[in-house]
Amino acid sequence: MADLLGAVVVVTGASSGIGRAAALGFVRKGARVVLVSRSADALGEVANECGGLGGQTLTFAVDMADETAVERMRSFAVARFGRIDVWVNCAAVLHFGRFEEIPPRMFRRLMDTNLFGYINGSQAALRQFRLQGNSGTLINVSSMLGVIPEPFVSVYVASKFAIRGLTASIRQELRATPHIHVCSILPAAIDTPIYQKAANMYGRKARSIMPVYRAERAASAIIGAATNPRREIRVGGLALALELGWRIAPSLLERLIAIVGPRLQFEPEQEQPHEGNLSAGGSQQRISGGWRRYWAQRVMRRMGE
Repeated sequence: MADLLGAVVVVTGASSGIGRAAALGFVRKGARVVLVSRSADALGEVANECGGLGGQTLTFAVDMADETAVERMRSFAVARFGRIDVWVNCAAVLHFGRFEEIPPRMFRRLMDTNLFGYINGSQAALRQFRLQGNSGTLINVSSMLGVIPEPFVSVYVASKFAIRGLTASIRQELRATPHIHVCSILPAAIDTPIYQKAANMYGRKARSIMPVYRAERAASAIIGAATNPRREIRVGGLALALELGWRIAPSLLERLIAIVGPRLQFEPEQEQPHEGNLSAGGSQQRISGGWRRYWAQRVMRRMGE
């Protein structure tokens, strides 16, 4: 789809981070956007932002793990706008902790959102694409953690590996349907509030790693996939460097990340275990998590010592 003017785009996880940035980016391109999240209040804020840009939106507060609710949302969107041209699965939750110490119910809840939410969204999208003449673009936001693992985020990593594999399998099944496109987005660390909202059983306060990229950069990759579909798009120079390192020396890179990853990922300060936003939308509903500023200030302090 070369021109998004008038296109209908569903964006899940639209209340904050990459999803929110993508929704605003699509509106700027003239698309009509269906905003989906668990938080009705946050969706109202995003809809107001989109309206300020002259955009048409529809909000739908839904847990993507609920397949019946997802189907209702699809039907409602089509009743309002007539079709769905692009579907972006971007809703995600995160938790930190040692694999052996995280309760299985927390694993299941993360997978409900990060994997089954994508399964439900992908099936709904493809159902609609079939109904409108085998045409549309499905974009699933995975992560470079769907290519290369990191310790203390084991099930998040598993979900992102699964999303990448799921998307590739769907793409293979649709080889004979050239007007349905299926794309993966693989960002490196992105400056969003996901780290503040994450469940944390590790015992130390979490933060982004560095370098960390603006959410708008990932949003631009999503919009690029909608206008010029590609099978996989990596976001950030670190993503490309990690991919190269993984191909050349995977064992060495795995050991290096095992050492360096936790040093970058966690603050020295202790933090009591908590479940973050695993079961509810929570606060911190904005695009940026403030991590680019955080790391810039730390670097400047180090240089001044």
